[in-house]
Amino acid sequence: MITLALAGKPNCGKSTFFKAATLANVEIANYPFTTIDANHGVAYVRTPCACRSLGITCAACVDGVRFIPVGLIDVAGLVPDAHKGRGLGNQFLDHLREADAIIHVVDASGGTDSEGNPVGIGTHDPREDIRFLPLEMTMWLYGILQKHWSKLQRQAQTHAFSLDTALADLLAGLGITREIIHQVDMEMGTDLSRASEEELIRFCGRLLALAKPLFPVGNKADEAPAERMGELQAMGVPLASAAGELALRNATTHGIIRYVPGDPSFMVLKPESLTGAQKTGLARIQEMMGKFGGTGVPQMINQVVFQGLDQIVVYPVEDEHKYSDKQGRVLPDAFLMKRGATPKDLAFRVHTDIGQGFLYAVDARKKMRIKENHPLRDGDIIKIVSTRK
Repeated sequence: MITLALAGKPNCGKSTFFKAATLANVEIANYPFTTIDANHGVAYVRTPCACRSLGITCAACVDGVRFIPVGLIDVAGLVPDAHKGRGLGNQFLDHLREADAIIHVVDASGGTDSEGNPVGIGTHDPREDIRFLPLEMTMWLYGILQKHWSKLQRQAQTHAFSLDTALADLLAGLGITREIIHQVDMEMGTDLSRASEEELIRFCGRLLALAKPLFPVGNKADEAPAERMGELQAMGVPLASAAGELALRNATTHGIIRYVPGDPSFMVLKPESLTGAQKTGLARIQEMMGKFGGTGVPQMINQVVFQGLDQIVVYPVEDEHKYSDKQGRVLPDAFLMKRGATPKDLAFRVHTDIGQGFLYAVDARKKMRIKENHPLRDGDIIKIVSTRK
């Protein structure tokens, strides 16, 4: 499962974002809300279900919308110089090890300073917050590198393998592969054995940009002055209201509204039962959604997974004629796969044994056999033929 981390300074609304994203709509029956521990949960990306284009009905989507789970980690608030031990220090930077990408939650309202202390709305420039997190992460990685640098150089000389290989072994737990290290080497033309401190810091920054891409989102947009929102939008930063999304999720759970997460609006089911405060609150959220095309929370998760991580959705089936599994369930599963993945990659995702016994695949839409190295496309429905069950 793809895992995203939520990072940012204290009081930026990060925990609200986490709760809003992981509070599953009761109608998403296939993937019930799962809490792994206090700061781990399951969120969802949404995509049009393949059953729509086929003109058939499946039991795994909501009104033609398929929800696919992704892991979500709520990393406790970070402050400038966390890599030096300020605030809660590196223990929370270490939580980022598990993430494929990081959503940087920023207080778009400008109502909190660089350490998360409340100040007047619009007082603090949120663009400053966007700059500090990449620096903290870079210096955190540089600290790891610096601590092991002499040992790495000795290993490379003693065992006659490249410094890149030694570095890849050290950083494997961060998802930094030898291929990524080699790519950065080629881009920067850095001779690591002779690199200066400044060069190594830049090298670490580029490694993280590839291995742990960072995506800022301006939260509390419903409270933000127009000037602050404009500054963030000029940087291409999407806006969101986690509090608005959470309110909609709770209202849906209580049967007050009809809302599918990620929709641009909602419908009030029993307007006569609403209190004055509820009517006012929902009207404000509706107005905000009209401006932003939604609350921004599901949209941000979708953007990171599908655009940032370049994922596609593929549906494995066992019966290519009925688009079903052995039990007759239509399109029971949907997997996120990296664009460019092949049927053999999908076979291993379904089960290691099936991948090891892979023979060929069938494009269920076209009823045609495809090769193991055929690049999959978004929305493909694939039958895997294997010597193993």
